[in-house]
Amino acid sequence: MPGSEGLRLHATVLGAPDPLALADFYGRLLGWDIRTQEPDWVTLANPSGGPGLSFQLEDGYRRPVWPEQPGEQQMLVHLDLLVDDLAAACAHAEAVGAELAAFQPQDDVRVYFDPAGHPFCLFEH
Repeated sequence: MPGSEGLRLHATVLGAPDPLALADFYGRLLGWDIRTQEPDWVTLANPSGGPGLSFQLEDGYRRPVWPEQPGEQQMLVHLDLLVDDLAAACAHAEAVGAELAAFQPQDDVRVYFDPAGHPFCLFEH
């Protein structure tokens, strides 16, 4: 691609108070395996070969508030996860430890929180 200088997205990194616990959650949610594990860094491998998902220790981590509220920690990033069956994906997310957000902005999207409080969205294609 002209102008890209060979840049490719390698991974999305989420800050966490416990990187291994959060990697375990997303590994179970997505069916991905741990590729690297260090005390302050864990990476999940994308089985399709695409970008992975990494988790970095943040000692001063503050759980984001969603929907946003003035003066509170805002979410800096969230994951949009495409699913084949929204009801089945919601049941799976809850079974592995996701928490359904009280505020749902759309009928065809479900917002959840991971164990560290990062929001993520499930939606059908």
